[in-house]
Amino acid sequence: MDDRRVLLLNATYEPLQLMGARRAVTLWLASRVDVVAPRGDDLALRSPTAVVAVPSVLRLRHYVRVPVEAQIPPLSRMAILARDHHRCAYCDLRGDTIDHVVPRSRGGLHEWTNVVAACAHHNRVKGNRLLSELGWALRNEPRAPHGPFWRFQGLDEVDPAWVPYLPSPAVAA
Repeated sequence: MDDRRVLLLNATYEPLQLMGARRAVTLWLASRVDVVAPRGDDLALRSPTAVVAVPSVLRLRHYVRVPVEAQIPPLSRMAILARDHHRCAYCDLRGDTIDHVVPRSRGGLHEWTNVVAACAHHNRVKGNRLLSELGWALRNEPRAPHGPFWRFQGLDEVDPAWVPYLPSPAVAA
């Protein structure tokens, strides 16, 4: 776990994002957030005149409305791997590359419904071919992540202070 991450909650205690320690302390010093849970260690930011302990969980003092459009993440390699839990769409082994189900050279688009995580072996074997040409099938139908909690799916390690505020699938992952 990155020891410098801080969980930011909305005023209603819904998780918004993970942020860096420096940004978290800046928000706290600007009186825009309240500390909900302190850290269990001695992590602190230091300046020549002050030492500020880094918190574990912060809550905004004012509610922030999250638009529906912001709940669907931009398409990126890391977002695809997180959505697919780093599992190959063809064999369920560790997927560390991405693959276009319908290759771009054959008219496939670079969008959530056409990109999956794949292991290097299956990505190489599939190459520029369609699944029907290989007789392959996808384990799951690719789709865009939905809901406000997609960014918390598949966290490797979770700070125990975050558990009450994260949705249960993120904690179990």
